[in-house]
Amino acid sequence: MCKELIVYDDVSLSQYSFGNKHPFGPARYDAFNREFIAQGLNKLCAHGKAILASDQQITLFHTTQYLQHLITLSAGGEGYLDCGDTPAFKGIYQAASRVAGSTLDAVDKIMAVDYKRAFIPIAGLHHAARDKAAGFCALNDCGIAIEYLRKQYAIKKIAYIDIDAHHADGVFYAFETDPDLQFADIHEDGIYLYPGTGHFNETGKAAAAGSKLNLPVPVNADDERFNIEWQKIEHYLALRQPEFILFQCGADSIKNDPITDLNFTPRSHALAARRLKKIADQYASGRLLAMGGGGYNLNNIANTWCAVVKALI
Repeated sequence: MCKELIVYDDVSLSQYSFGNKHPFGPARYDAFNREFIAQGLNKLCAHGKAILASDQQITLFHTTQYLQHLITLSAGGEGYLDCGDTPAFKGIYQAASRVAGSTLDAVDKIMAVDYKRAFIPIAGLHHAARDKAAGFCALNDCGIAIEYLRKQYAIKKIAYIDIDAHHADGVFYAFETDPDLQFADIHEDGIYLYPGTGHFNETGKAAAAGSKLNLPVPVNADDERFNIEWQKIEHYLALRQPEFILFQCGADSIKNDPITDLNFTPRSHALAARRLKKIADQYASGRLLAMGGGGYNLNNIANTWCAVVKALI
């Protein structure tokens, strides 16, 4: 076991799912875990346990009113948290809190120098806004982690990097006027795909004008296009020299995902992980937290997330 990487492979994280008939189902975790063990990666890293986030931690990002709404629907287990993508189920509050708590536990372990890096397969719920759920995301663990790093550790220069096929609207708009949050996102052009945001000219507002990087790519964009866009992210990070890096590595940007139309391969995600590891070592004392994000083709999830883990070891 090395002290470089901790992977949160706790099966309780699979409780954050919406049933076998929903794209975000429990089989996503199972697919990753089987391949994680088959490749022997489980023997090369430490293993993290999922824990619940406190309401106080959750409301660092989310409004108290929204949290109460989530708790109420979680108790009843009926209806939707949003306009129809994110159904409520009994215990969704606890399941989402466990994702957020695991993300914060990883932050704590990295900041305590117990480990340099972490990977959490069921995490990176980047669509939820401060006051509402969206796009399969009941809580935004990414946004909670950003606020937690600032409050708990006074980390100012945080980089959020996202290569999920969908734009990280819940993170982007929450910090659109914040010049200190470094944001770079490669995603399928919103002309074709939910949530329809993340245009190249969305670069931040007010004091943050020009501080964000949105990199939409067309349908069928491949690894060659990914590499072109990735070079822009490396240049962006070299100029800003972050103190902590959050990496959302959604596998729905891989070819043959059932709800997206990009043609990346796991090589792109491995490249991003490998390069972010080097950048984190250079500027952020190695501090890098990767979150699985989206992905609805089980083979893609297994191969892509394991490629990321392998690159982080």
